[in-house]
Parts: sequence; structure tokens; C-alpha cells
Amino acid sequence: MAQTLEALSRRTTSMQGIRSVVHTMKTLSAINSAPYEHAARAIEAYHHTVLDGLHALLSQSAPLDRATAAVAQRVVVVFGSDHGLCGNYNEALATHVAKYIYPSSDKATTVLCVGAQMTDALAGNGISVEKAFFPPASVDGIGRLANLLTQKLDDLQRRSHPRDIAVSLAYFARKKGGTQAPELTPLLPLDSALVRDLGVKPWASRSLPYFSMAQDDLLRALVRGHLFASIFRAAAEAMVTENAARLALMQQAEQSVDDRLEELKSETRAVRQTEITTELLDVIIGYEALKKSEHRYTSADTVSIRDF
Repeated sequence: MAQTLEALSRRTTSMQGIRSVVHTMKTLSAINSAPYEHAARAIEAYHHTVLDGLHALLSQSAPLDRATAAVAQRVVVVFGSDHGLCGNYNEALATHVAKYIYPSSDKATTVLCVGAQMTDALAGNGISVEKAFFPPASVDGIGRLANLLTQKLDDLQRRSHPRDIAVSLAYFARKKGGTQAPELTPLLPLDSALVRDLGVKPWASRSLPYFSMAQDDLLRALVRGHLFASIFRAAAEAMVTENAARLALMQQAEQSVDDRLEELKSETRAVRQTEITTELLDVIIGYEALKKSEHRYTSADTVSIRDF
């Protein structure tokens, strides 16, 4: 059905408004990623300090015997998105978590979730969430979220004492080539290879480390610092990949809007050309009709003069 110029003009104006919104969202996604990337790099320095403390402890104490510690339950912390406009971000991660939980259902699994939409996505895969947390609205909120999750893990550890808990973090991580994929990183118990490497690594200083706290108390403090830094970095990484997913989706949307605008402009040119052609034909037809009418009148006048 042919459209009028007025209808095409209205549709073009609406599409240009949509493009402006999409371009704004794309710009915001690109801008918002930078602070979270900076936060992810900054927490690495703190995490390195915590590992140095663990290295100092292991270099001046007996090797840790963690083999006899029984695992009471598994805990999975899932970092989702509540801001939307990032495709199937939550659904893809929920499916990945479900593949991790279901094969080993012999042990109880406690799921902690960041984001209400992720809670719904996990429920769609048959996974119940013990507690949901609000995602950070800004970089300042990452520390708040990491503190809340660390405190919750401390509560779960005290509840299962003397047995340990196995903690894993599930989030979208950046991969090589600018891609991203869901990742599930074990956090507790401490990686035996990491503990072994720190234990045998020589202390690169003539000044030996010294600590006055009890070894168990210091170890718990260092493990808590390790937890906080790892959770902080996972939350920051999740926010970076969320904004990257939103940026990619907005780029696709912007391209689709541009394509549609080109189609509307092409349709507008065609309709305008058709109307101009129609108007020109009307003028020509009117001119020809007027010319024939004048010819008839001229012929009649000639005949009348001859009669005289």
C-alpha cells in the first residue's frame, strides 16, 4: 500500500528519534565501562598484597594441612544484570550455572544471586536462590556488594563449622579477541597449587617477615581479604562485560535503524518523484486540453469571417 509523504515524514522523524536514543545508550555503555575496568585493575594491586601476606605467613610457618577438611556444601555466587538492553546476558549465564549444579546434585548447593532478573533466569532453570543482592549502580557500589557477599559467606562458613564450604563465582568474563563468555571460577577452598607454590617460593629479602597474630587468625584474615578481592574483581568484570554486551547490542540496533532510515528516505524520494511526475502530467494534459480548445475557437472565428 502506497504511503503519503506526510506518513513517511512522520515515520522518518520517529525513526530519527529512536536512533538518537540508541546512540545515547551506546555512548553511555562505552563511557560506563571505563570506571569498572579501572576498578578491576585497581583491585588486582590489593589482591597482590593479600597474596604477599599469605606468602609471608607460609614462609614462616608450617605447611597448611587442608586435605582433611570436609566440604559441607557448595556455594555459587552468580553475578547478573538488572539494567537490561544487553541481550540474553542473564539467560546464558543461568544455563551455564545449571550445567555446573545438576551433575553433582549429591551435595547441597547454595546459590547467592546478584540481580532480580538473574533470580528469574535461574528459577527458569529450576534453581532456587537463597538470597538476592542488588547489583552496583556505580563503581562505589562494588565495594558495598563485595562486603555484603563476604559477610554472607562468613555466615555460611560459621553455620557449617567445622566443615568448610566450597565457593565458586559465576560471571561473564572477557576473552581474547574482544569476546566474552560465562565463567565459573572456584574460590574456596584455596587452590592447593597456589598454596603449594607460595609455600615453596623463596622470600626475596634479607629481612624475614614477622607477625604477632595467631597463625589461624591471620590465615582467616588473609582468606577473607582474598575473598573480598576476588568478589570485587568478579563484580567489576561482570559490569564491564554487561556494558560491552549492551554496547554491541546498541551498535546492531543503530545499524538496523540506519538501514531502515535509508529505506524510508528511498521510499520518500520515490513517492515525491511520483507526485512530481503526476503534477507535471496534470499540467501537460491541461495545457494540451487548453491548446485544443483555443484551436477550436480559432477555427470557428475563421469560418465566421469567411461567411461575411
